[in-house]
Amino acid sequence: MKKLVLLSVFLILIFSNLFSQEAKEYKVVSLAFYNVENLFDTIPGKNDREFTPVGNKKWDTPKYYAKLDTLASVISKIGRELTNTAPAVVGLSEIENLIVLEDLVEAKDIKKYNYQIVHFDGPDYRGVDCAFLYRPEYFTLTNVAMHSVYTPDDPGFRTRDQLLVSGVFDGEEMHFIVLHWPSRYGGEKRSAPKRFAAADVTRSIVDSILEINSKAKIVIMGDLNDDPDSKSVKNHLKTQYKKEKTKLPYLYNTMESLYRNGIGSLAYRDKWNLFDQIIITPEFLEKDKSSYRFYQAHVFNKSFLMQKEGRFKGYPLRTYVGDTYVGGYSDHFPTYIYLIKEK
Repeated sequence: MKKLVLLSVFLILIFSNLFSQEAKEYKVVSLAFYNVENLFDTIPGKNDREFTPVGNKKWDTPKYYAKLDTLASVISKIGRELTNTAPAVVGLSEIENLIVLEDLVEAKDIKKYNYQIVHFDGPDYRGVDCAFLYRPEYFTLTNVAMHSVYTPDDPGFRTRDQLLVSGVFDGEEMHFIVLHWPSRYGGEKRSAPKRFAAADVTRSIVDSILEINSKAKIVIMGDLNDDPDSKSVKNHLKTQYKKEKTKLPYLYNTMESLYRNGIGSLAYRDKWNLFDQIIITPEFLEKDKSSYRFYQAHVFNKSFLMQKEGRFKGYPLRTYVGDTYVGGYSDHFPTYIYLIKEK
């Protein structure tokens, strides 16, 4: 009887406390990254013959605009479950030039969001770059910088520059690093030093910002061509996946827990990888919600983005399989995170 009385008192205290607190309202936004796989225009350019009307893929105007429409449709849906709108910012990789970005933001499903573009032509052999799209009602641009990657053991090697975008996100200073680290061409181990070099560049960008402001909010988003447990990510970039252990100099990898649960953003030879990662500074993990904090991370792997049958059922549905046009989206699923704060 005594235990029942104590339990009743305990429950009364809990419910009294709950109902005495004012209901809090929160603002939620999504930040996304998408490797759009070979978004080329149809005009001959830098080493892009295959993506022209005379190339093996017979890449023409109808196919180009179809890809723009499918990509815009995907972007418009990312994070909509909680925000009821498209992402506030989107990092992109494998885009050819400013022309394709201008055409993309004019596509019907995202035109109304008035996405603004940040892009510079880089030194990549194939002519593909990273880019950043932002909605001006959320983000005000203050500074942009490009950071190149050089490898001492291969001084002639050139890869995508890393794009640093700084500004004010809904009243808060925030920095975004959009990147696409070197591929695994030639084998994972043989190519690893190139990704180590790229990771070191990313880390130096982060450290230069943190040296000025140790509480800076930095979002790294990109195709790392490595998984969350790879040496380039864990050792060179210095990441953690347990929030309670993420203190500077470590960064929090929002995607590692997903990867440990078998979730990937691309598949190769029946193995899922999670190359498309979003990594943040510890300031996003503070418990108070007076400013934007990390809430959730996801891979946008909806069924309409997947192959429906055959050997590669469940894989991302690509635009091409070899030189055969199938009219899909990309060989990568987008990734995204939610940020949340009290209104």
